[in-house]
Amino acid sequence: MGAVAEPGLSAAERRALDALDIDGLVAFLCDLIAIPSLDGDESRAQLAVAEWMHSTGLTTDVWEIDLPALARHPDYSAEIERDEALGVVGWISGEAGAGHDLLLDGHIDVVPPGDEAAWTTPPFAPAVRDGKAYGRGAADMKGGLCCALFAAKAIRDAGIPLRGRLSVASVVGEEDGGTGTLATIVRGHTADRAIVVEPTQLAVVPAQAGSLMFRLVVHGRSAHGCVRDEGVSAVEKFAPLFAALRELEAQRCGFGDAPAGEPGSARSPVAGDPRDPLFARLRLPWPIEVGTLRAGDWPSSVPDTLVAEGRYGVAVGEEPATARRAFEEAIARAAAADPWLCDHPPDVEWWGGRFDPAVTDVRDPIVITLHAAVTALTGAAPAVEGVTYGSDMRLLVDLAHVPTVLFGPGDVRVAHMPDEYVPVGELRQAAEAITLTALRFCGVRD
Repeated sequence: MGAVAEPGLSAAERRALDALDIDGLVAFLCDLIAIPSLDGDESRAQLAVAEWMHSTGLTTDVWEIDLPALARHPDYSAEIERDEALGVVGWISGEAGAGHDLLLDGHIDVVPPGDEAAWTTPPFAPAVRDGKAYGRGAADMKGGLCCALFAAKAIRDAGIPLRGRLSVASVVGEEDGGTGTLATIVRGHTADRAIVVEPTQLAVVPAQAGSLMFRLVVHGRSAHGCVRDEGVSAVEKFAPLFAALRELEAQRCGFGDAPAGEPGSARSPVAGDPRDPLFARLRLPWPIEVGTLRAGDWPSSVPDTLVAEGRYGVAVGEEPATARRAFEEAIARAAAADPWLCDHPPDVEWWGGRFDPAVTDVRDPIVITLHAAVTALTGAAPAVEGVTYGSDMRLLVDLAHVPTVLFGPGDVRVAHMPDEYVPVGELRQAAEAITLTALRFCGVRD
């Protein structure tokens, strides 16, 4: 049942919701899934979004991002070297100074599909079955981007004049550091508030943890494998360091040392507190994980070098420099306790994408407006919670000073997996909620 049957909606709100083209939304989502917009190869998908915006009647700004200049920005981070990148923003104009401006932000880039044999259907051959749209990027986050686009289209098609401006930014490079949203902010496309359409399963998310990428280089001493006791294995010397990281994770995450706050209590996160109500459901709100290990160069030699790369969770309210120092001190303590590592300390490097934590007060108007919109449409209050993953929210909040929430269809748990999908029902609900939120936040002219 569509939201238009719900009581308490204005005539303009009902008209906009009636104008939502869900079939068109799913079709355009399939079109975008079919374009393999891997990081560094996003331009074809960006042009498809720009063409859609233009044909829909949105005012558009499409520009070639000056990557060398952007790389000099203090908030720039990336793991992919790009030859080109396009910025794309479309909007419905409001009256200058008459209402509140809202930015909807969604990224077009996707992660690699992995082993394609593990997919039921090819990752870039979109399929709709059993009420779900399948394909790489369906949940993360072309589905959410399409919800934002079609919400703007519905308001325009319904002929509803807004008081504030409603903008939709399609951005590149979110998965590897936020190139597109940084370029969008530098270009001057900001607003009073923003919604990043990450897959939150329709929860309202005003807080995200951060993450930093680390590289740990462990030094041993090579020897022939037949006399391995004359060498020092870097693999063995990594073991106490890995144990130290697990201990650090446990200390930082609390592991329930004190009782959690009351679920749903309306307050903003306390800096670094893993028992805050927004994060209390999570055993590991700021996880540490080693994602890759490389060691040695010959099977019958004692490995003299090991390189471990991983992701280090940063707590809400925690300065990244403080988080880095805690990591480095934990590694140093573990090394000091080992006779070999004490004299041959491991190297700690920080590299790649940087996702600082970010938080918006739960009493902020965008949180309240979005929460009320979902409640009005579904008859049930959505969850208000924090998430452990990073996103472009950090650039909007910390750099542009735009209070921002995450909200969108789909589950992040399937985002980087084979058979990634987004439920069509959640696409509808998210598009309806974003439409209603935009009308109420931007305001409707008489």
